[in-house]
Amino acid sequence: MFAASRAPSGSNRQPFRFLVLRDGPRAAAAKAVLGRSFREEWATKRAADGYGGGDPDAPRARLERAMQHFVDHFENVPVVVLACLARYRSPNPYEGNSVYPACQNLLLAARARGLGGVMTMWHAPVEAELRQLLAIPDEVALSATIPLGYPVGSHGPVRRRPLRELVFDDAWGQPAPWAHEPPGTEHTQAGPRPRQDNASTE
Repeated sequence: MFAASRAPSGSNRQPFRFLVLRDGPRAAAAKAVLGRSFREEWATKRAADGYGGGDPDAPRARLERAMQHFVDHFENVPVVVLACLARYRSPNPYEGNSVYPACQNLLLAARARGLGGVMTMWHAPVEAELRQLLAIPDEVALSATIPLGYPVGSHGPVRRRPLRELVFDDAWGQPAPWAHEPPGTEHTQAGPRPRQDNASTE
């Protein structure tokens, strides 16, 4: 939480607040509410994104099993952080700038300690219940839900797309020859492939 509190924010106001759910009676009740929402949201995403079937050893199948285990056991997550924004002006599209850097700091610090975490918005369908249960004022925005805990199985280095797909130099789509990755970097195959806007259709 200290790392989260060091994050930048607009005008250095630090309007982010963190409501931490551990093992108190209201925390248990809130986790039950969130667990229901997470299971419903995952079921919707699972169907919409076409999970199921295929090679059971493929990265997508492993992700599917991990997600199902996560939502099925949500109430057992040791810590759930509700990242909030104490608004000082009317809601606007830019207010996330003052809370999401703190969420990033929190996740990076948790990872450095061997914890797993994820930032989600799957609290949204049950936000009204959470507000009432946890006495969250109307002027406070619920910006994210961050479950934290020790992962099941290995917790190796993360895999992401190669820098050549993510970093451009001087103009859109231009390779950045100076953007080097550390030796031995492994890449992911998950997610949609980048569009080939300039590919020939002939």
